[in-house]
Amino acid sequence: MINYNNRIFRPLSNSENGEVDLEMHFVYEQNGNVVTSTYSGGRIKTGHLIAIADENGNLDMRYHQVNDKGEITTGICRSTPEQLANGKLRMHEKWQWTSGDFSEGESLLEEQ
Repeated sequence: MINYNNRIFRPLSNSENGEVDLEMHFVYEQNGNVVTSTYSGGRIKTGHLIAIADENGNLDMRYHQVNDKGEITTGICRSTPEQLANGKLRMHEKWQWTSGDFSEGESLLEEQ
């Protein structure tokens, strides 16, 4: 299993209907197969994610956040790791809002 503890990820891209700003960063913490992160920046005042990692490092994630409009938004995400030649990880994410318009999107994050 991939160990995500203390890995820092920055978004490379996000669907237009997403709220994650490309300047944000996510510091992951891991205890067993449970992965968490607290994040903020751009359109997000504060957010938190929690995920279960499987034996291949795939993350089954839930997130909630407060945006710059003062709204609480929530969603689910499936994140698939790609090992880069330099040893860092790139995360391919497919997500869906569980609040608001329930739309879907994709994000790409890369380890710093």
